[in-house]
Amino acid sequence: MTQGSRTGRRAPFGPLDFIYLPSRDVVADVAFYTDVVGGEVGFAIEAMGTRVAEVRVSDESPRLLLAGHLEGEAPVLVHRVADLRRRLAELEARGLERGPVFAIPHGPCSSFVAPGGQHLAIYERTRP
Repeated sequence: MTQGSRTGRRAPFGPLDFIYLPSRDVVADVAFYTDVVGGEVGFAIEAMGTRVAEVRVSDESPRLLLAGHLEGEAPVLVHRVADLRRRLAELEARGLERGPVFAIPHGPCSSFVAPGGQHLAIYERTRP
């Protein structure tokens, strides 16, 4: 899943599978990415007072996840890991302050913010 670097160390995360994008209007954004860009909807969910839709704009990762509940303008880069619990424990041992574990359609996930303000998340794929 992860590849070694030139130094022989393994990358801490697997592939960048998703980019969560804040959306003020998920329906309009899906229309833009499908009708104008030519992407394909993977799924669209309306639940718990919000909307989330996956749009494929490439045959490769990452997929775009348009989310009505994300605050701010910053995207969240979502990387896959083989074992979420183990990876979180390793990161916390190095001083990471993370958020709670929550569910995304593909499995359990946890997010955090880097000191520079970048939003990252890691998840374990347990569902197709």
